[in-house]
Amino acid sequence: MHSAARFLIILGLLLMILGAVFLFFPKFIPFKLPGDIVLRRDNLVVVFPLMTGIVLSIIITIIVNFLLRK
Repeated sequence: MHSAARFLIILGLLLMILGAVFLFFPKFIPFKLPGDIVLRRDNLVVVFPLMTGIVLSIIITIIVNFLLRK
């Protein structure tokens, strides 16, 4: 049980750091891949990160499977 709690705390800290990076450096978007849809109108920008979501899902699945392997 302690390892799950430690994992969630570390994950939360990493997400906070990532959020701070995006807050202080808004132009820094490292995850723009072909396949991401960006709709631009007059004062509106809508982003659908389809390919980014798929790639991140695969990477996270591989990492979690590697960490939980006995």
